[in-house]
Amino acid sequence: MILYYTGTGNSAFAAKKIAYIVQDEWMNLFDRLKKKETQEIHSEKPFVIVCPTYGWRIPRILEEWLKAVPLTGNRHIYFVMTCGDGIGNAQKSLQILCQQKGMIMMGCAKIVMPENYIAMFAVPDQNEAVKIISQSLPLIEAAAQSIKTEQRLPDLKVSVLDRLCSSVVNGLFYPLFVHARKFYVKENCISCGKCVQVCPLNNIQLIEGKPVWQDQCTHCMACICHCPQAAIEYGEKSLGKPRYLCPQLPEQAENETA
Repeated sequence: MILYYTGTGNSAFAAKKIAYIVQDEWMNLFDRLKKKETQEIHSEKPFVIVCPTYGWRIPRILEEWLKAVPLTGNRHIYFVMTCGDGIGNAQKSLQILCQQKGMIMMGCAKIVMPENYIAMFAVPDQNEAVKIISQSLPLIEAAAQSIKTEQRLPDLKVSVLDRLCSSVVNGLFYPLFVHARKFYVKENCISCGKCVQVCPLNNIQLIEGKPVWQDQCTHCMACICHCPQAAIEYGEKSLGKPRYLCPQLPEQAENETA
């Protein structure tokens, strides 16, 4: 069973590609996270968690959900993390999570995809994004083949900086940077409510037809990137940057069965 969480589509792309290769079901966890649903999920095949990298670890919203939900059946679990650059030493915290859940961790794959973190980094245009995604395909396929045969994923090399990023820096990153205070909406907002719909933390409300952000945020960038009018900005960091949603490659469209 492939379980995925995504903000702008990178992890959905990888998850569906893996599902096609291993011939297994996939499940978008968005509704379960948004509604805080923690019902049991059963799978006779290994579990595969596909998600973006937030602060060199899996998103905290997903980690807390995984701690709460019973995963029954097969005890093997794989992690596939999409990222703009690296995942640090994310595998250490994932090993601890697996031990707590009585699961057998079968490794963690790093898949470099187009950067979407508008709040801090540059975002590629459509042509560059397609190029980066095309380059990711061999890595996705290699991970999928290991999953299909239930082999462990190759160990990732971890540097001192990786360990620091996933521990000390991650601990500082959330309280210092992960907040919604800098989001604002421009006059071209059409009050469509798309930002409300795509927020996994129910952090956005429409008040007098305009989005207002509350005090919960995971910096998934879904609201700013899904806005059909590009009416949402994040302080001055997002000004002039293209909005990013994962483009669908032709072969992905052919492979998807849902």
